[in-house]
Amino acid sequence: MPQSADIGSRRLISLAPTAWVQWLLGDETLKATDLLSADFQWIGRESDALIRVRSWSHGNFIVVNEIQLHYDSEMPRRMRVYTALAHERYGEPVYPVLVNILPPPADVDIPARFESEFLGLVARQE
Repeated sequence: MPQSADIGSRRLISLAPTAWVQWLLGDETLKATDLLSADFQWIGRESDALIRVRSWSHGNFIVVNEIQLHYDSEMPRRMRVYTALAHERYGEPVYPVLVNILPPPADVDIPARFESEFLGLVARQE
């Protein structure tokens, strides 16, 4: 069950989705056109905010937002899954974003990508 902070962040993003994606990606030409459902058949993600964005240079794409208080070491793998599910459901390129509100402990290194390899098959999510 999502925590109230998770639902609050989704509500906050929904108040000004265009301003959010412009700030997040540093591009004032972006326009949020739709807030999308994060319900993926067997996975319901109330805390995620999926935004369809129109860009003059990149066309339409989806921004998957995940906001957490603390970093979770499983998050890179989960973001890869959410990205794939959003791409499958909506058929548009997906830009995943993870925002950690509180900094991690000094000994925790947050990776910039997820990589896995099994029997020669490599999966990578930046």
